[in-house]
Amino acid sequence: MGEGRRQNGLTAGGRAWAALLRWSPLLLFFLLALPLPAYFLFRYFTATEAVGEYLLLAMTSLGVSAVFGLLAAFAVVLYRKFWERRLRERLAADGVTEGELSWFMSELTPAERRALKQMSGQNPLLADAYRETLAARVTATRVLARARAEADSVERRLQTAASLPAANRRELEEDLRKDRERLSRVQGEAEAHRLETEARLQIIEAMAERDAGRDETEIALQRLGSVRDNVPPGLASARLEQDAREEVDKELRELSKPDAAADSAGTTETDAGGRPGALQRPGD
Repeated sequence: MGEGRRQNGLTAGGRAWAALLRWSPLLLFFLLALPLPAYFLFRYFTATEAVGEYLLLAMTSLGVSAVFGLLAAFAVVLYRKFWERRLRERLAADGVTEGELSWFMSELTPAERRALKQMSGQNPLLADAYRETLAARVTATRVLARARAEADSVERRLQTAASLPAANRRELEEDLRKDRERLSRVQGEAEAHRLETEARLQIIEAMAERDAGRDETEIALQRLGSVRDNVPPGLASARLEQDAREEVDKELRELSKPDAAADSAGTTETDAGGRPGALQRPGD
Protein backbone atom coordinates (compact mmCIF):
# COMPACT_ATOMS: atom_id res chain seq x y z
CA MET A 1 0.00 0.00 0.00
CA GLY A 2 1.77 3.12 -1.18
CA GLU A 3 1.76 6.14 1.07
CA GLY A 4 1.15 8.41 -1.92
CA ARG A 5 -2.14 6.65 -2.67
CA ARG A 6 -3.33 6.49 0.93
CA GLN A 7 -5.95 8.74 2.38
CA ASN A 8 -7.49 8.02 5.77
CA GLY A 9 -5.70 4.66 5.77
CA LEU A 10 -7.28 3.44 2.51
CA THR A 11 -6.25 3.11 -1.11
CA ALA A 12 -8.35 4.55 -3.92
CA GLY A 13 -10.06 1.19 -4.33
CA GLY A 14 -10.78 1.00 -0.62
CA ARG A 15 -12.30 4.46 -0.61
CA ALA A 16 -14.48 3.57 -3.60
CA TRP A 17 -15.64 0.37 -1.88
CA ALA A 18 -16.41 2.29 1.30
CA ALA A 19 -18.49 4.83 -0.65
CA LEU A 20 -20.32 1.99 -2.42
CA LEU A 21 -21.11 0.29 0.88
CA ARG A 22 -22.36 3.61 2.26
CA TRP A 23 -24.90 4.13 -0.52
CA SER A 24 -25.62 0.54 -1.55
CA PRO A 25 -28.44 -0.15 0.98
CA LEU A 26 -30.58 2.66 -0.42
CA LEU A 27 -29.70 1.88 -4.04
CA LEU A 28 -30.34 -1.83 -3.57
CA PHE A 29 -33.72 -1.15 -1.98
CA PHE A 30 -34.87 0.99 -4.92
CA LEU A 31 -33.50 -1.47 -7.49
CA LEU A 32 -35.46 -4.33 -5.93
CA ALA A 33 -38.62 -2.48 -4.89
CA LEU A 34 -39.43 -0.21 -7.86
CA PRO A 35 -38.92 -1.91 -11.28
CA LEU A 36 -41.76 -4.46 -11.14
CA PRO A 37 -44.39 -2.08 -9.67
CA ALA A 38 -43.32 0.56 -12.19
CA TYR A 39 -43.90 -1.89 -15.04
CA PHE A 40 -47.41 -2.79 -13.88
CA LEU A 41 -48.19 0.87 -13.26
CA PHE A 42 -47.10 1.69 -16.81
CA ARG A 43 -49.38 -1.05 -18.16
CA TYR A 44 -52.19 0.35 -16.03
CA PHE A 45 -51.96 3.71 -17.82
CA THR A 46 -51.46 2.25 -21.31
CA ALA A 47 -53.66 -0.86 -21.32
CA THR A 48 -57.21 -0.82 -22.71
CA GLU A 49 -58.39 -4.05 -21.08
CA ALA A 50 -58.10 -5.43 -17.53
CA VAL A 51 -56.97 -2.05 -16.21
CA GLY A 52 -57.89 -2.87 -12.61
CA GLU A 53 -55.83 -6.05 -12.65
CA TYR A 54 -52.68 -4.11 -13.54
CA LEU A 55 -53.31 -1.69 -10.68
CA LEU A 56 -53.77 -4.58 -8.26
CA LEU A 57 -50.59 -6.23 -9.53
CA ALA A 58 -48.69 -2.96 -9.13
CA MET A 59 -49.76 -2.58 -5.49
CA THR A 60 -49.10 -6.23 -4.66
CA SER A 61 -45.69 -6.28 -6.34
CA LEU A 62 -44.77 -3.06 -4.54
CA GLY A 63 -45.40 -4.65 -1.14
CA VAL A 64 -43.55 -7.88 -1.97
CA SER A 65 -40.63 -6.09 -3.64
CA ALA A 66 -40.33 -3.65 -0.74
CA VAL A 67 -39.95 -6.56 1.70
CA PHE A 68 -37.18 -8.13 -0.40
CA GLY A 69 -35.55 -4.72 -0.78
CA LEU A 70 -35.54 -4.13 2.97
CA LEU A 71 -34.04 -7.57 3.63
CA ALA A 72 -31.31 -6.99 1.07
CA ALA A 73 -30.55 -3.51 2.44
CA PHE A 74 -30.38 -4.90 5.99
CA ALA A 75 -27.94 -7.60 4.86
CA VAL A 76 -25.72 -4.97 3.21
CA VAL A 77 -25.79 -2.85 6.38
CA LEU A 78 -24.66 -5.84 8.45
CA TYR A 79 -21.86 -6.58 5.99
CA ARG A 80 -20.79 -2.91 6.05
CA LYS A 81 -20.56 -2.94 9.85
CA PHE A 82 -18.49 -6.15 9.73
CA TRP A 83 -16.22 -4.65 7.03
CA GLU A 84 -15.75 -1.40 8.96
CA ARG A 85 -14.91 -3.35 12.13
CA ARG A 86 -12.21 -5.29 10.30
CA LEU A 87 -10.95 -2.05 8.76
CA ARG A 88 -10.66 -0.42 12.19
CA GLU A 89 -8.75 -3.38 13.52
CA ARG A 90 -6.33 -3.18 10.60
CA LEU A 91 -5.87 0.58 10.93
CA ALA A 92 -5.37 0.41 14.70
CA ALA A 93 -2.76 -2.35 14.45
CA ASP A 94 0.06 0.20 14.16
CA GLY A 95 -1.74 3.08 15.93
CA VAL A 96 -4.56 5.37 14.93
CA THR A 97 -3.48 8.53 13.11
CA GLU A 98 -5.22 11.88 12.81
CA GLY A 99 -6.33 11.16 9.24
CA GLU A 100 -7.82 7.79 10.25
CA LEU A 101 -9.86 9.18 13.14
CA SER A 102 -13.00 9.46 10.98
CA TRP A 103 -13.29 5.65 11.04
CA PHE A 104 -13.25 5.62 14.87
CA MET A 105 -15.93 8.24 15.55
CA SER A 106 -18.15 5.59 17.13
CA GLU A 107 -15.49 5.08 19.84
CA LEU A 108 -15.60 8.75 20.87
CA THR A 109 -17.91 10.07 23.55
CA PRO A 110 -20.77 12.43 22.56
CA ALA A 111 -18.99 15.27 24.39
CA GLU A 112 -15.80 14.67 22.41
CA ARG A 113 -17.65 14.60 19.08
CA ARG A 114 -19.49 17.80 20.00
CA ALA A 115 -16.28 19.55 21.08
CA LEU A 116 -14.48 18.47 17.89
CA LYS A 117 -17.32 19.82 15.74
CA GLN A 118 -17.32 23.16 17.55
CA MET A 119 -13.54 23.54 17.32
CA SER A 120 -13.56 22.69 13.62
CA GLY A 121 -15.83 25.66 12.99
CA GLN A 122 -14.24 28.13 15.43
CA ASN A 123 -10.52 27.33 15.69
CA PRO A 124 -9.04 24.95 13.07
CA LEU A 125 -5.61 24.89 14.76
CA LEU A 126 -7.04 23.71 18.07
CA ALA A 127 -9.23 21.28 16.15
CA ASP A 128 -6.16 19.68 14.57
CA ALA A 129 -4.48 19.34 17.97
CA TYR A 130 -7.69 17.95 19.46
CA ARG A 131 -8.06 15.45 16.61
CA GLU A 132 -4.47 14.26 17.01
CA THR A 133 -4.92 13.84 20.77
CA LEU A 134 -8.16 11.94 20.22
CA ALA A 135 -6.35 9.55 17.89
CA ALA A 136 -3.71 8.94 20.58
CA ARG A 137 -6.42 8.39 23.18
CA VAL A 138 -8.22 5.87 20.97
CA THR A 139 -4.92 4.03 20.39
CA ALA A 140 -4.16 3.91 24.13
CA THR A 141 -7.69 2.69 24.92
CA ARG A 142 -7.45 -0.08 22.32
CA VAL A 143 -3.99 -1.18 23.50
CA LEU A 144 -5.23 -1.26 27.09
CA ALA A 145 -8.33 -3.30 26.19
CA ARG A 146 -6.27 -5.78 24.15
CA ALA A 147 -3.69 -6.16 26.95
CA ARG A 148 -6.44 -6.80 29.51
CA ALA A 149 -8.03 -9.44 27.28
CA GLU A 150 -4.68 -11.18 26.77
CA ALA A 151 -3.98 -10.99 30.52
CA ASP A 152 -7.29 -12.71 31.26
CA SER A 153 -6.40 -15.41 28.74
CA VAL A 154 -3.01 -15.92 30.40
CA GLU A 155 -4.64 -16.25 33.81
CA ARG A 156 -7.02 -18.90 32.48
CA ARG A 157 -4.08 -20.80 30.99
CA LEU A 158 -2.26 -20.67 34.29
CA GLN A 159 -5.27 -22.17 36.00
CA THR A 160 -5.53 -24.87 33.34
CA ALA A 161 -1.80 -25.67 33.59
CA ALA A 162 -2.34 -27.12 37.08
CA SER A 163 -3.74 -30.29 35.50
CA LEU A 164 -0.64 -30.94 33.38
CA PRO A 165 2.26 -33.22 34.41
CA ALA A 166 4.91 -31.58 36.54
CA ALA A 167 7.68 -31.74 33.91
CA ASN A 168 5.73 -29.83 31.27
CA ARG A 169 3.82 -27.66 33.69
CA ARG A 170 6.91 -25.93 35.08
CA GLU A 171 8.09 -24.74 31.65
CA LEU A 172 4.60 -23.63 30.62
CA GLU A 173 3.97 -21.75 33.85
CA GLU A 174 7.29 -19.97 33.52
CA ASP A 175 6.41 -18.79 30.03
CA LEU A 176 2.94 -17.74 31.14
CA ARG A 177 4.33 -15.75 34.06
CA LYS A 178 6.65 -13.91 31.69
CA ASP A 179 3.65 -13.11 29.50
CA ARG A 180 1.75 -11.90 32.54
CA GLU A 181 4.59 -9.59 33.57
CA ARG A 182 4.86 -8.22 30.04
CA LEU A 183 1.12 -7.62 29.81
CA SER A 184 1.12 -5.97 33.21
CA ARG A 185 3.82 -3.57 32.01
CA VAL A 186 1.85 -2.89 28.81
CA GLN A 187 -1.28 -2.17 30.81
CA GLY A 188 0.57 0.26 33.04
CA GLU A 189 2.08 2.16 30.12
CA ALA A 190 -1.19 2.19 28.17
CA GLU A 191 -3.10 3.46 31.20
CA ALA A 192 -0.52 6.21 31.73
CA HIS A 193 -0.80 7.26 28.08
CA ARG A 194 -4.59 7.21 28.29
CA LEU A 195 -4.63 9.44 31.35
CA GLU A 196 -2.13 11.80 29.75
CA THR A 197 -4.17 12.12 26.56
CA GLU A 198 -7.38 12.68 28.52
CA ALA A 199 -5.68 15.46 30.49
CA ARG A 200 -4.47 17.01 27.24
CA LEU A 201 -8.00 16.83 25.84
CA GLN A 202 -9.27 18.72 28.87
CA ILE A 203 -6.59 21.38 28.37
CA ILE A 204 -7.50 21.84 24.70
CA GLU A 205 -11.21 22.02 25.52
CA ALA A 206 -10.51 24.65 28.20
CA MET A 207 -8.46 26.69 25.72
CA ALA A 208 -11.22 26.49 23.13
CA GLU A 209 -13.85 27.58 25.65
CA ARG A 210 -11.58 30.41 26.83
CA ASP A 211 -11.08 31.66 23.29
CA ALA A 212 -14.79 31.41 22.53
CA GLY A 213 -15.66 33.22 25.78
CA ARG A 214 -13.11 35.95 25.05
CA ASP A 215 -14.55 36.52 21.59
CA GLU A 216 -18.09 36.65 22.92
CA THR A 217 -17.03 39.08 25.67
CA GLU A 218 -15.32 41.39 23.17
CA ILE A 219 -18.40 41.37 20.96
CA ALA A 220 -20.62 42.14 23.96
CA LEU A 221 -18.34 45.02 25.03
CA GLN A 222 -18.33 46.47 21.53
CA ARG A 223 -22.10 46.31 21.49
CA LEU A 224 -22.27 48.07 24.86
CA GLY A 225 -19.93 50.79 23.55
CA SER A 226 -22.10 51.32 20.51
CA VAL A 227 -25.18 51.59 22.73
CA ARG A 228 -23.42 54.18 24.88
CA ASP A 229 -22.24 56.27 21.93
CA ASN A 230 -25.43 56.08 19.91
CA VAL A 231 -28.53 57.47 21.61
CA PRO A 232 -31.65 55.46 20.76
CA PRO A 233 -34.01 57.30 18.36
CA GLY A 234 -36.91 56.98 20.78
CA LEU A 235 -34.99 58.62 23.58
CA ALA A 236 -33.77 61.43 21.29
CA SER A 237 -37.27 62.19 20.05
CA ALA A 238 -38.62 62.18 23.60
CA ARG A 239 -35.95 64.66 24.65
CA LEU A 240 -36.74 66.93 21.69
CA GLU A 241 -40.44 66.81 22.51
CA GLN A 242 -39.77 67.66 26.15
CA ASP A 243 -37.49 70.58 25.17
CA ALA A 244 -40.13 71.92 22.78
CA ARG A 245 -42.80 71.70 25.49
CA GLU A 246 -40.60 73.58 27.94
CA GLU A 247 -39.94 76.31 25.34
CA VAL A 248 -43.67 76.73 24.72
CA ASP A 249 -44.38 76.94 28.45
CA LYS A 250 -41.63 79.54 28.87
CA GLU A 251 -43.03 81.69 26.05
CA LEU A 252 -46.53 81.48 27.49
CA ARG A 253 -45.25 82.61 30.89
CA GLU A 254 -43.44 85.57 29.33
CA LEU A 255 -46.56 86.62 27.41
CA SER A 256 -48.72 86.46 30.52
CA LYS A 257 -46.49 88.86 32.54
CA PRO A 258 -47.49 92.16 30.66
CA ASP A 259 -51.17 91.31 30.97
CA ALA A 260 -50.81 90.89 34.72
CA ALA A 261 -48.98 94.26 35.06
CA ALA A 262 -51.71 96.05 33.08
CA ASP A 263 -54.44 94.57 35.25
CA SER A 264 -52.70 95.72 38.44
CA ALA A 265 -52.31 99.32 37.09
CA GLY A 266 -55.98 99.55 36.13
CA THR A 267 -57.01 98.48 39.62
CA THR A 268 -55.10 101.32 41.31
CA GLU A 269 -56.73 103.98 39.05
CA THR A 270 -60.31 103.13 40.07
CA ASP A 271 -62.06 105.19 42.79
CA ALA A 272 -63.34 103.93 46.09
CA GLY A 273 -66.79 103.26 44.69
CA GLY A 274 -65.35 101.17 42.04
CA ARG A 275 -65.93 103.79 39.28
CA PRO A 276 -63.07 104.76 37.11
CA GLY A 277 -62.02 108.40 37.26
CA ALA A 278 -59.15 110.81 37.08
CA LEU A 279 -56.68 111.05 39.89
CA GLN A 280 -57.57 113.77 42.41
CA ARG A 281 -55.41 116.80 42.41
CA PRO A 282 -54.15 118.19 45.67
CA GLY A 283 -56.50 120.79 47.10
CA ASP A 284 -59.66 119.28 45.48
